[in-house]
Amino acid sequence: MEETPAWEPEGWGSSGRWPAPRGARAGPSLSSVLNELPSAATLRYRGPGVLPWGALEEEADGEGSTQAFEGAAPELQEPLPPRELPWPMQARRARRQSHARDQMAQGSSSRVANWALLLRRSKEKMQEGLHTLEPWAWVLKKIGGQFGAGTKSYFLLLRFLLFLNVLASVLKACMTLLPTWLDGGPMDPPDPGPSSPCGSYDPRPQGLITFPSQLFNLLSGEGFLEWSPLFYGFYPPRWRLAVTYLCSTFTVGLLSLLLILRRSVSGLKQTLLAEAGVLTSYSHRVFSAWDFGLRGEAHVRLRQRLIRFELQVELEEADVRRRAAVRTLGQQVRVWSVRSLLNLLVAALLGAAFYGIYWATGTTRKLQDLPLVKETALLKLGVDYLPSIFISGVNLVLPPVFKLLAPLEGFTRSHQIVLILLRTMFLRLASLLVLLSSLWSQITCRDEGAEAEACKACGYNYKKLPCWETRLGQEMYKLLLFDLLAEVAVTLLVQFPRKLLCGLCPGALGRLGTQEFQVPDEVLGLIYAQTVVWVGSFFCPLLPLLNTVKFLLLFYLKKLTLFSTCSPASRTFRASTANFFFPMVLLLGLAISAVPVLYSIFLIPPSKLCGPFREQPSIWAQIPESISRLPQMAQNFLFFLGTQAFAVPLLLISSILMAYTLALANSYGRLISELKRQIETEAQNKVFLAQRAVALSSARGAL
Repeated sequence: MEETPAWEPEGWGSSGRWPAPRGARAGPSLSSVLNELPSAATLRYRGPGVLPWGALEEEADGEGSTQAFEGAAPELQEPLPPRELPWPMQARRARRQSHARDQMAQGSSSRVANWALLLRRSKEKMQEGLHTLEPWAWVLKKIGGQFGAGTKSYFLLLRFLLFLNVLASVLKACMTLLPTWLDGGPMDPPDPGPSSPCGSYDPRPQGLITFPSQLFNLLSGEGFLEWSPLFYGFYPPRWRLAVTYLCSTFTVGLLSLLLILRRSVSGLKQTLLAEAGVLTSYSHRVFSAWDFGLRGEAHVRLRQRLIRFELQVELEEADVRRRAAVRTLGQQVRVWSVRSLLNLLVAALLGAAFYGIYWATGTTRKLQDLPLVKETALLKLGVDYLPSIFISGVNLVLPPVFKLLAPLEGFTRSHQIVLILLRTMFLRLASLLVLLSSLWSQITCRDEGAEAEACKACGYNYKKLPCWETRLGQEMYKLLLFDLLAEVAVTLLVQFPRKLLCGLCPGALGRLGTQEFQVPDEVLGLIYAQTVVWVGSFFCPLLPLLNTVKFLLLFYLKKLTLFSTCSPASRTFRASTANFFFPMVLLLGLAISAVPVLYSIFLIPPSKLCGPFREQPSIWAQIPESISRLPQMAQNFLFFLGTQAFAVPLLLISSILMAYTLALANSYGRLISELKRQIETEAQNKVFLAQRAVALSSARGAL
């Protein structure tokens, strides 16, 4: 009995390669040409057990994978020439340059060349070691492959902010804590005589303190925490400590600015390429996005999902742009009318939120003077947290409203993300400024009425705020702590119970338990928390350290929430938007945080009873006094830096360099445009030649 021949796919031969040319056709067939492509030549680098292009995707058993690996191992272990290695062009270029430098150094008998070669190799090994020590690399790759580049960008930003806070914590500890203990240790609170014009200040608790009181003090920053290294008032008035204390604030701000600019510039390159259509074309995703050096099923599947998310983004945005291009005049008028009405509604909601924050801050001050509030510790804690609760409530309610309004305006997904981020950012940062302005009105005696002249004897409201810097630090401390508690409470009391309860229900009710990870809201939460730290780091020097712990806990909490309760987003957005826009929003937060800090340093007199600047008319006055103690040559040089003789030439040189850079950029832009036109012409030529070749082949086959 004859055996039935096994069926094979039409496009494949028995050997797993492309089928042999048909006899009816002369010359090489299309399949043989495709077998000569570089993509087919790199098949063996894709890992063990990978089938040829177009083969049916089947799950291989363990024995087959082992045999494939054993067959591929000798081939992978053979030294390959650089041309056959699965490396991108940038890696090939770097290897070629490194090899050329090595040959030059080995051919030269100079000791300097040998030392340069040794130093360069040590630098490369150090960079490789640092790259391997990069935290959470595999976790981030898994998040990007399973949930898309947009969700991954949130965790990348969180890791970057964690690094910023670690750096700020080290600087603060070295420039504030160490000088305090090395120069004689801390001091006790001052005990001014009855003739002191600025009253008295002793924050240390007296008598027996109960455990609930200690807990309330821990949450509010008062009691034993108020006179501790956590806040400004603890540090003694020593001129060296005052200089390092002030310089630590400027150093942290400058380093944050430089690191954010470096990150935003790298993201700007990707954004410009993406907006120009160079990296977002479908041909690039299909033919150039795959990494042929991947080995292992997990890495391959993650890369497949990532490419699928990117193609999904491009298709969604192309559909929105296509519909916008065919709108009639009446449809455009209707769209712009809807956008105007929605913007008016958003402005009204923001105005109501800001007025509510101002009202909550003023009401808090009035309620704190009531005898019932002073006698009840729990009620006092609630009143102290009233501004923080109101700000967190506004930030919890309005962003979902902005998210509901954004799709009605007819923008692409990426533009919707940017719009939601801008509105939510303005809400969060402006609410923080409203809170600070309300506190400044209390500090500078603007709301005291008839008693304003009396409380201005010391330049600030010494009756109610004997150490106003510590009070500002306490407000930032409460904002940071309440934000962390709110995140933990929402995760443990809302998201996980929702997942558990809805997971037990079938049908549509069960699907309610799975939610999407809201990237805009989460990113703005990070930027808001970091802005609070930048504002409060001068008044609460250890606030960056607390924020480091908070971000570390937040990373693992969000990771657990993401993999346990969230599903991949149904509508993703372009990763280039996150790479550039998120650092720019963070940069705006840094600029806004500099306003209250600089205002406090230059314009408000420091407290007379606490802090390292208590003997100065202003905080900045300590710097000229410290400069006057330097040698005369150093004084002349530093004062010269602040004169017009230095500023005007610096401005002229900067203007010339900027004009030269702009002219160079314009010339490069024209050259790139010309090259793009040439590429388009070549592409059209290739399409034409391919069509003619297909037509000739068809005619020859018919004959």
